Amino acid sequence: MNKNELVRAIANKVGITLKDAGLALDGVIGAITDGLNAGEKVQISGFGTFELKCKPAREGINPKTQEKIKIDASKVPTFKFGKAYKDSF
Repeated sequence: MNKNELVRAIANKVGITLKDAGLALDGVIGAITDGLNAGEKVQISGFGTFELKCKPAREGINPKTQEKIKIDASKVPTFKFGKAYKDSF
């Protein structure tokens, strides 16, 4: 399902226009992004949790040249499904 299909599904499920559904989806994505950028954990009860995890700096190998390279530390967004969502299957 791509974004347009998701917007259409939201509009049909809730009974709103495609434009309003698109604005609502953009708002949700924006709020989640802003929360993660502020260092917050974003929990949606019954669905799951978005959070940033810190990956430490490490040493890697360039597969083409076999040369050792340094990989900088980074923050990676992650999502973990909640128990209620997992149990729905």
